[in-house]
Amino acid sequence: MHLCPIRTLAVAVVLLIFSVPCAYAQGDANRAVANGGISVPGWTGKIDARAEQSGQTIKDSKLTSEGGVLHVTTGPAVTYWNPANKATGNYTVSATFTEPKYMNLNSHPHPYGIVIAGNDMGTAQQSYLYCAAYGNGTFIVRGFGPDPFQMNGSGEENAAVHKAAGVGQPVTQKIALSVKGDRIECAINGTVVASYTKSELVTSGKLKSTDGVYGIRFAHNTDATVAGLTVSKQ
Repeated sequence: MHLCPIRTLAVAVVLLIFSVPCAYAQGDANRAVANGGISVPGWTGKIDARAEQSGQTIKDSKLTSEGGVLHVTTGPAVTYWNPANKATGNYTVSATFTEPKYMNLNSHPHPYGIVIAGNDMGTAQQSYLYCAAYGNGTFIVRGFGPDPFQMNGSGEENAAVHKAAGVGQPVTQKIALSVKGDRIECAINGTVVASYTKSELVTSGKLKSTDGVYGIRFAHNTDATVAGLTVSKQ
């Protein structure tokens, strides 16, 4: 039996590692949505910096509205807001998100959710917090300040977060972010899944304030609707 020299074997292993497809190593590549852009009066948006650096624009994702229901199709990950939508003091921002065909545009679950505390939005210094759900029963709490920050790491499971019955099946999540005195809470489908003190969030590298613009946040390559986006005072 002929044995390969150790050096040859090592080179072969290195070549095999670096021949792994980029899509596998880095996840799904961002799509570019046909006829994209924003067609909802008063609304604007910003895609993530990494997508901007690769040459994509807000026109590579799509925001439309029909009968008061927002419809988002991404493209690059994006945050949408109306500058007139602001919340101060104690408040709750909530909406119902429906993914009509779970994982229809991606090979793994992608999140969507509520944005609050937006300041300097649309600039390189923007800051905001978001709570977002996945159709597999997990959620994340993250933000920008202006660099990305994470409040619960890569995410966590919670029984309150609905799971789709399977790929291509619908899944709905009611998501709310609240400011209540010294607490900031995320509730999904009526259950508080995460709670933080203001001092944990209003600090260097995170939020400038809990007062600010509210809106919605979608990961890349996702298609869902948003109904009943509202703010209520506590």
